[in-house]
Amino acid sequence: MKSKPDTLRINEIFYSIQGESSQAGRPCVFVRLTYCNLRCTYCDTTYAFFVGKEMSFGEIIKKINGFGCRLVEFTGGEPLVQENIHQLLSRLCDDGYEVLIETGGHMDISTIDQRVKRIVDVKCPSSGESGKVHWENLRVLRASDELKFVIGDMRDYEWAKSVVEDYRVNEKCTVLFSPVYDKMNYREMAERILQDHLPVRLQLQLHKFIWPPGMRGV
Repeated sequence: MKSKPDTLRINEIFYSIQGESSQAGRPCVFVRLTYCNLRCTYCDTTYAFFVGKEMSFGEIIKKINGFGCRLVEFTGGEPLVQENIHQLLSRLCDDGYEVLIETGGHMDISTIDQRVKRIVDVKCPSSGESGKVHWENLRVLRASDELKFVIGDMRDYEWAKSVVEDYRVNEKCTVLFSPVYDKMNYREMAERILQDHLPVRLQLQLHKFIWPPGMRGV
């Protein structure tokens, strides 16, 4: 998806508490890009599929600067769909920001600036999109990356467990098991992780316990 030079199509930019990953609990500026080329069954940001406005890099950076926070996460939608994002990620790293990107895991992550911390999904069967996983991403993971499995049922859990064991991804980076909000039994999943001695981090979506789950801009 191509934009004009030095621009991106933005759905929203907001300041909130980081609700996921090992950064959970930290104040963070979120830049949500428009459009996604996946249609996961549990998606909670369908409003970002098409709605957004073209913003210049200068406008985006000015908005980010206004929050006075040095942690920035790019999300979507699927941020890697917009090719210009790579230029902006590098520019923010040059400016001394701590930059995160969350991606659906179906697009190549190897071209992302090495200073950016990558949070990479591996889509489980209940997402309806597990056939689109870009498996090569698992071979280029770095210690600063995080690999996330969104778990919708115990079939997903077993599938994700097999991926962790087969690819030994826990030896490369932090692995997150994230139960779909209000669908999975969190205690059951926690007990299974303990029973299986699985080297992963159980991740609940913190922001959905603080604010109403459907609330935007938090």
